[in-house]
Amino acid sequence: MPAQTQAHVQHQPLAVSESEWAQARWEDDGGPPFEPSPAHQASQWLRVSAALTHRLPELAGREDVIVTCEPGTRSGAPAAFYPTTATLEIDAALFDPVKAATINPRWPGDEERYPVAWGALVHEAAHAAHSLWATPPQLRDTALDSAAALLEESRAEGAHLARRPADRRFLRACAHTLILADINAQTPSDRWQASHAAGLVLARRDAGILDPDETEPLEQTVTGILGPDLLNTLTAIWTAAHATDDDDGPGMLEHARAWCQALGTEPAGPEPTGGGRPGELAEAIGKVVEQVQANEAAQAAAQAQAAAARTARAQAKAAAAAHARQAAQTADRVFAHSTRPFTPGKPDGSPGRSPVTGTRPPTGAEKSAAGQLARALRAAAYRERITTATASAAPPGRLNMRQALARDAQRAAGATPTATPWVRTEHRPSPTPPLRVGIAVDVSGSMGAAADPISSAAWILAKATALTDPDSRTATVAYNRSLTAITAPGRTPTHVTRFKARGVGHSLAEAIDALSAGLALTQPGAGRLLVIASDGLYARAEAARASVRVTALNKAGCAVLWLAFAPDPRPLPGTILLELTDPARATAAIAKAATAALTAAR
Repeated sequence: MPAQTQAHVQHQPLAVSESEWAQARWEDDGGPPFEPSPAHQASQWLRVSAALTHRLPELAGREDVIVTCEPGTRSGAPAAFYPTTATLEIDAALFDPVKAATINPRWPGDEERYPVAWGALVHEAAHAAHSLWATPPQLRDTALDSAAALLEESRAEGAHLARRPADRRFLRACAHTLILADINAQTPSDRWQASHAAGLVLARRDAGILDPDETEPLEQTVTGILGPDLLNTLTAIWTAAHATDDDDGPGMLEHARAWCQALGTEPAGPEPTGGGRPGELAEAIGKVVEQVQANEAAQAAAQAQAAAARTARAQAKAAAAAHARQAAQTADRVFAHSTRPFTPGKPDGSPGRSPVTGTRPPTGAEKSAAGQLARALRAAAYRERITTATASAAPPGRLNMRQALARDAQRAAGATPTATPWVRTEHRPSPTPPLRVGIAVDVSGSMGAAADPISSAAWILAKATALTDPDSRTATVAYNRSLTAITAPGRTPTHVTRFKARGVGHSLAEAIDALSAGLALTQPGAGRLLVIASDGLYARAEAARASVRVTALNKAGCAVLWLAFAPDPRPLPGTILLELTDPARATAAIAKAATAALTAAR
């Protein structure tokens, strides 16, 4: 196929089409002005051409180029640039299967729907921006002209990528269009055509458009035809061409002349023809195109997966923020009025019936149990001292004889002593963090027999937490379908709150939300523990919603202890189960479980 029919830079003016000749003859004969047919008026390609012209300045850096897009091109190439008339043409077929009526390049991002066509536009824009030289007219259609045009292909794309590296994926998307337009199944595998294929593909590899693993099949083929030495010579020529300035026409012609001489071709003569088995180069280039497409598909899949992951993270973050706001609102409603129930999900909160029936002074056994548990909780929250060893060249510290001998040897040899024979050990106290203990008490009807032990256990836990540290805080919430604050965050209970377990339903999830927001159980900086006193006899939906909160607390480093006062409890996953009968007599068990939970959650 003649080289000039496929050149991407056309130095001859546009050929006049048959329709233009007919229109000119009609007007010369005095006919009325040309009126497009309805079918032509309905065509969208004129609108697409105007939109592409509007976008071209951002690609080419110049505003004088007019883009025409219609089925077929006058040059015969998929796309071409005409420097003499500042005109760029692109074949409408490159937009397939996207319909013309839906194409709107004026919208940034619309090009993602037709990357092949946009890649062809980017390629011609690269010529418009960087191909600022031309072969002298007397050398047109010669081997020198063909070699210069070949070297200009990868040089212009490389220069374009230096300005707009993000356009690389579009150039890769249309690589098969730009390359297979010059190499097809009828192309012979002689030395000239093999060098042409190398200049189209391997030079694009060195310009940064293609990857080495993609061009390997063609590299093996052309190496077998040209030999490694000649291929290395050609590689040096296109590498030098890549470093040539945009307007250095003599330099590019000199590279083209060296190309012809390396192949034993007369520069001023025509291109060599014939020889070699046809199809071999096209087959190798086909493998290159397949690998490029596979790599692009893998990259697109990876980007889609990353985008989906970013979207999922953003959605999770938004959901977490919304849940935190809802939890804060729940905490405000629950702790705003002591002993006044709040029913989640009701417009007015539906106060309902309070389970609190009164208070009583703690017994001596309960006070003793609270003191013992406070000591155990302090031990659980205790942090060992931080030990730091520092080596130095001078006292104080402990003498390290090995380092001392090394220092003497360095000094005897006339070298600057670098050994550090003195080691000083410092022990710094690590502050023991305060405790945050949330207590959720089940007061549904199934817990009627355990109401008294639960009230006692809740007071012991709350009092013990308050005794550990002045900054420690605790809160207790009783829950069935409604939530009732027994003690608000930061308030130390002086009396044991008594209540009746006669409610229905279980709003444990909302109880956990209120305690988490009120005590900051998901925030680091304190020893955090959630204690749930319940038999676990919940509906499936209630248990599922509460399990989500327990899992979130575990991930945040908050331990969850489950106290059961009835046989056959059903604790939620992620909790530490402790079965009790008399909490005053089971202080050691509570202390051991709480200590283990706090230690595991550090």
